[in-house]
Amino acid sequence: MPRLSGRIAIVTGAGRGLGRTHALFLAAGGAKVVVNDLGGDLFGQGADASAAQPVVDEIRRAGGEAVASHHDVADWDQAQAMIRLAVETFGGLHVLVNNAGILRDRAFANMNEGEWDSVIRVHLKGHAAPTRHALAYWRDQAKQGAVVKASVVHTTSTTGLFGNYGQANYGAAKLGIVGLSRITAIEGEKYGVRSNAISPTARTRLLETIPGMSDKFPAPTDPTASDPFDPAHMSPLVGWLAEADCPATSQIFHVIGTRVFLIAPPTITAEMIHDGDRWTPAALETALAGKLVEPPSMERLFQGLFG
Repeated sequence: MPRLSGRIAIVTGAGRGLGRTHALFLAAGGAKVVVNDLGGDLFGQGADASAAQPVVDEIRRAGGEAVASHHDVADWDQAQAMIRLAVETFGGLHVLVNNAGILRDRAFANMNEGEWDSVIRVHLKGHAAPTRHALAYWRDQAKQGAVVKASVVHTTSTTGLFGNYGQANYGAAKLGIVGLSRITAIEGEKYGVRSNAISPTARTRLLETIPGMSDKFPAPTDPTASDPFDPAHMSPLVGWLAEADCPATSQIFHVIGTRVFLIAPPTITAEMIHDGDRWTPAALETALAGKLVEPPSMERLFQGLFG
């Protein structure tokens, strides 16, 4: 029996890229899938109601079950309607994969309010709104006596975890998503809900807009060769997290090609105790000498992967 047989999933931003591969993988594993995509461009402009339908058609041709959603995931009411679509179409909901996102990169000193707001809205609120309504649905199911084995998969980024020039809006949203995932795990535990965050590195439309990334993640010149940066490498982890009996919760993963990294949350690296009434700047300077933490670096953490 397929590992996801009987599971009902929503994947946001599933018309292209990572979301598309997630939706196809979940469907191939036996899940019924709501394929959500507003159909906007990389910068959050416009909408195309046909964006999700090709993925739905592909799933159906392979013998799976899917339905298209054109809801705006960052709109509170539309996010609720998307949850309702899953329940009314397939009879329930077990998995929410928050994936939709945009980029509006610019050095922070030059960034305007609209560029900040649009990225925070699509990424952070676009994760929060569906999660809030899915969590309310699962809470109500649990209170009615149902055995809930639900999973939320959030999409974070190395930009949020380690930083990247020109992406203050994106990084702030992506680190906020880590906090959202953790709190979802805490609040959802008593209802049977798990929550995890994944940080993908793959050749997508978003990645290719970042200067220098196409050189770091080149497409294979041989079309028959294996592509280590194919977005499809991300989806088996999503599929595992979507399983009813998956034990993982409140975890942060990074995936690049066939490598999966488990990332620890912030940890205490030093403690200073002052013997006097209160700290002074001079005492702090002395106590912290040689103890300041080196800023995190994506290149240093994944040394050897970037040439």
